[in-house]
Amino acid sequence: MLTTKLSTLSLATIAAFGLAACGDNASQKDVNESTAAAKPAAVKEVAVKAPADAAKIWPKLDIAVKQDPAIEAKIKEIMADMTLEQKVAQMIQPEIRDITVEDMRKYGFGSFLNGGGAFPNNNKHATPQDWIKLAEDLYQASIDDSVDGSTIPTIWGTDAVHGHNNVIGATLFPHNIGLGAANNPDLIEKIAEVTATEVMVTGIDWVFAPTVAVVRDDRWGRTYEGYSEDPEIVREYSASIVKGLQGHADGDFLSDRRVISTVKHFLGDGGTEKGDDQGNNIASEQELFDIHAQGYVGGLTAGSQSVMASFNSWHGVKNHGNKYLLTDVLKTQMGFDGFVVGDWNGHGQIKGCSNESCPQSINAGLDIFMVPTGAWKPLYENTIAQVKSGEIAMSRIDDAVARILRVKLRAGIFEKPSPAERQFSGKTELIGAKEHRDVARQAVRESLVLLKNKGTILPLSPTQHILVAGDGADNIGKQSGGWTITWQGTNNTNDDFPGGTSIYDGIAAQVAAAGGKTTLSVDGSFDEKPDVAIVVFGEEPYAEGHGDRDNLDYQRGEKTDLALLKSLKEQGIPVVSVFISGRPMWVNAELNASDAFVAAWLPGSEGNGVAEVILANEDGSVQHDFKGKLSFSWPKTPDQATVNRHDEDYSPLLPYGFGLRYGDDNVLADNLDETIKVDLAKATDLKLFTGQMHKPWQMSLFSDADVLAVNSNTHTVGALSYRTIDKVVQEDARKVEFDGSANAGIRISSFGNFREDLRSQLEVNAALSFEVNVMQPADGKVMLTMVCEGEGPCAGQLDITEQLNALPVNEWQTMTIDLQCFKNAGMSFADLHTPFELSTNGKFAVGLSNIKFAPNGAETATINCQ
Repeated sequence: MLTTKLSTLSLATIAAFGLAACGDNASQKDVNESTAAAKPAAVKEVAVKAPADAAKIWPKLDIAVKQDPAIEAKIKEIMADMTLEQKVAQMIQPEIRDITVEDMRKYGFGSFLNGGGAFPNNNKHATPQDWIKLAEDLYQASIDDSVDGSTIPTIWGTDAVHGHNNVIGATLFPHNIGLGAANNPDLIEKIAEVTATEVMVTGIDWVFAPTVAVVRDDRWGRTYEGYSEDPEIVREYSASIVKGLQGHADGDFLSDRRVISTVKHFLGDGGTEKGDDQGNNIASEQELFDIHAQGYVGGLTAGSQSVMASFNSWHGVKNHGNKYLLTDVLKTQMGFDGFVVGDWNGHGQIKGCSNESCPQSINAGLDIFMVPTGAWKPLYENTIAQVKSGEIAMSRIDDAVARILRVKLRAGIFEKPSPAERQFSGKTELIGAKEHRDVARQAVRESLVLLKNKGTILPLSPTQHILVAGDGADNIGKQSGGWTITWQGTNNTNDDFPGGTSIYDGIAAQVAAAGGKTTLSVDGSFDEKPDVAIVVFGEEPYAEGHGDRDNLDYQRGEKTDLALLKSLKEQGIPVVSVFISGRPMWVNAELNASDAFVAAWLPGSEGNGVAEVILANEDGSVQHDFKGKLSFSWPKTPDQATVNRHDEDYSPLLPYGFGLRYGDDNVLADNLDETIKVDLAKATDLKLFTGQMHKPWQMSLFSDADVLAVNSNTHTVGALSYRTIDKVVQEDARKVEFDGSANAGIRISSFGNFREDLRSQLEVNAALSFEVNVMQPADGKVMLTMVCEGEGPCAGQLDITEQLNALPVNEWQTMTIDLQCFKNAGMSFADLHTPFELSTNGKFAVGLSNIKFAPNGAETATINCQ
């Protein structure tokens, strides 16, 4: 286990990673966090630091891949014949759902991508041949000079973040959080090499990995994409993955067996306030380097050729538009000479920008716009116009294109055969090959962390009668988590994983071979009492902001898995818990109800690796011992989401580096504190709208299928008209008028419809509260709806026509609704994305203001369901 403290990440540490330190490494004066968050002046200071300041903190990296004079000359030669339009096209990266082969032929995009859940022909079950055909068709179109004269090959980028996870049948490895627990850099390099091979079978050149976020708040929905809360493992792993994907700089670097890698997301995405995805990181600049930049130290030194900008902000400045970080730090000081690609329309989040226009991002140092949806065409046209007007300097365009060409030339894209003719293309036997699955199964074994082993119940004899229970037991999709075939990892069945094994599959096969017996029962029922039960349970799949939570209490407010564990214990059956999760969680009650408890994280497609550790050989000897150690501290309370190694007041339930092996003494008793403390006196309003929208909420209008984001004082969409009005102060309320010609409404939802965990509002007995002025009573039903995200329909809807029409006309009144009413109607507050939607198909006019969740308001609510 690594032991170097953050405070010792000095020149000596940097030198150990092949770096040439530059300038004074003394700590720059920290930005005052509270002031920086509150005062524009502090934000501005961070955003416009002079390049000379960078040398005080950021090292000059000794990057393994040096510039080749022949390549540099070739870049100049190619660019000399390029038009402005061709150059800008190299900087545009559309998504496969939004372009055609003819678009590629006409514009000659430098690259394209498939986002999570995007497949050739929009077919989830597209074959490797389908992937290859699309790669070949778009490649050939990019070098067809019959239209634009371009002969620069395009490249395809994909999110292969735990194997080639978009392709049916691919080998899926444990997510990064599990690999961090394994702490085996050599294994990580093998995993990356296998991933590169399977990616190349489908004709793809470029992988958006590794993610090198150092996660400091486990409420973040991307926690499982991080290897650790500590930068040491992240730094070393980053170098290993880059070498596995790209090859070694002094070996087969970007050969026919390798793909281009991407170190992401630059910078500080794992350190946002409250773990808010795409939120604000307020770390000092020294902390930004010491904690959040170490993955770049490792990966860039090893020669990674691309960096992806992050959605998050640093002290209020969005990274996609932060020139200091992208240009002064990354490119100038650290010496990165590859290209910077944006994230999914991340440029559109910069102040003053939209998805269709963002000169600020290019000027800040972004080289490639990742621009899905139809925004690519106006963005292309606007960027050309902005260069012609001087808003973007031609020198900035030339620098970006030179970087793109440098990577393509280093990767041999101009000389390699077309995608269909490359070394591994079409060799479908390599997708999910046995030797690849063997590597993945090793990774599963080494990632498992044993938290509890009371009475040395593990390993289990396979000659017993073993009950295998829980909804994760025979569920490869659940054990694989997000970024698995679909973006969120949802709507998959075991049939979508040919060649894969569930955790139950592995247990059943080994028990059968030993002469024992297994019974699979999700709900734990049985006809014949078993000798022992293995219960596999945990988080449902999620990705990105959809996984954000506001505390770490597992199954908050429902506890069905706990009930299953207790039921088995009450029947005198020893219980082994296998916990599937994308983060450490508060499971004190579940730990108390278990004789043994294994943190399995998200093991991927090779669930049989679990059985190889928790089951003994027939003679009782150990097959494989536990090797995994916590790379994330395990929380003592539901609110202990920011407990990290080296904290001054460090007091987790289980510390960083913890993990039992067979023969170790058990340390967890059955009396862990299960108390959930809710301080009602400290609960405050959750504001949605108070004359302005409060993050992360946004307002939109709809009429039948037409939807319009509110961005003006007045709007008309179908049957609905909207305008700002004055209640107490100017424009602090909204008037919505319905003409009855269609079903229409006003909606408040989270940005991007990301799921929000608002179960805390139920715990503080909150009510939905809003001020309402009925200007014209409704002659049709008025529905108040909340919408959540689930496998099927997920919403709570109430008919409030009677209550509204009972109010006096043209008078402001406060209406409150007990949130339990929405829960009773089917609403999941763990996965809410639309907390307010008012709609009708009748004639109706109403004023709305001050929409919020009000704590302690349920009991006295206008509509009460207690």
